[in-house]
Amino acid sequence: MIGPRLVHELRLLLVAVQFLTRVPVPRWVGFEATWLNECARHLPLVGLGIGAFGALVWGLAVQVWPPTVAVVLSMAATVWLTGGFHEDGLSDTCDALGGTVSRDKALMIMKDSRIGAYGAISLVLMLGLKAATLSGLAQHGLWWPALALIWAHAASRAVAVTLMRWLPYAGDIEHAKAKPLALSVRSGAVVVAWCWVLLATVGLVFVSPFKDPFAVLLPAMLSAGLACGVVALVCTRWYRQRLGGYTGDTLGAAQQFSEVAALLAWLAAVNHGAAVASCLS
Repeated sequence: MIGPRLVHELRLLLVAVQFLTRVPVPRWVGFEATWLNECARHLPLVGLGIGAFGALVWGLAVQVWPPTVAVVLSMAATVWLTGGFHEDGLSDTCDALGGTVSRDKALMIMKDSRIGAYGAISLVLMLGLKAATLSGLAQHGLWWPALALIWAHAASRAVAVTLMRWLPYAGDIEHAKAKPLALSVRSGAVVVAWCWVLLATVGLVFVSPFKDPFAVLLPAMLSAGLACGVVALVCTRWYRQRLGGYTGDTLGAAQQFSEVAALLAWLAAVNHGAAVASCLS
């Protein structure tokens, strides 16, 4: 028999799936406003699934098209699956905080559905940097982009959960798009979120096809984890200074920043490992 606690956690996971993706969930899941805040601890697990979907599309597409085309298709797949949820937050955040406007003006800009110059530029640079980084990883082997996508999508959601713990909500709680998320998450939720990332790290090490995954794969993930930590600290300072806290849009921006930072760290580690291997051979 499945216990009530396990059923509740499954409900929270499915609520997280519904919140972050287009994937429909069964009707029996139901919905309560407080669940949206509780489900934050499972966002990295959903991110892992999003990354796995992108990795699957990459793996299939690269059998037919050049790696660069396959990378763009995998990115398009994850954007479609999430409805551009985080990319929208990135553009709104950059529009609001790209200039030197006041806190109140910045919050008003975030509510505006139109996209400005800062938002458009940030999207072009972010998507281009992701594509270039994944293409760089593909030069070292077809497994690298797939593994990096899975890990980065999971860890970047954990960064967002961490910010929800470190910062207060900065917007108007009564008019928040997702009001329950305006409530601070508990420390335990952050621990669970990073435990999902840890499990993803261990799992990727053991399922990877490399003869010695500890030689390059583990250092790549550790480097990416450090990069995510730096992004979390920088975003925390930035959001506190400019807004006094976080909003839903700034969480989306933090996810995007940490995702690309993780991918860049992976590529740097893999490049370094390849250079060392060539010197020793």
